[in-house]
Amino acid sequence: MTSEQAQALIGMIVVLGILVLLVLPALLGIAHDRRVDRQLREAEKRRTPSQKSSSRSTVPSTATWYAEGRRSKKLVSS
Repeated sequence: MTSEQAQALIGMIVVLGILVLLVLPALLGIAHDRRVDRQLREAEKRRTPSQKSSSRSTVPSTATWYAEGRRSKKLVSS
């Protein structure tokens, strides 16, 4: 093996190593998301119907409260 071939081989190994370092976190993130999604689906299947109806909050969010306040002010000022 000549020195040029050795340098080319080292260069390819370095490039492949960098590619693995860039792709590995993405693959780990995808695997983690799939695991979380599977756990959520399993938890949803185990819930009883009475739990489903009580899971939603009856308190409006801040955005809803703010939007309703803005609407009522427009009606008064018109």
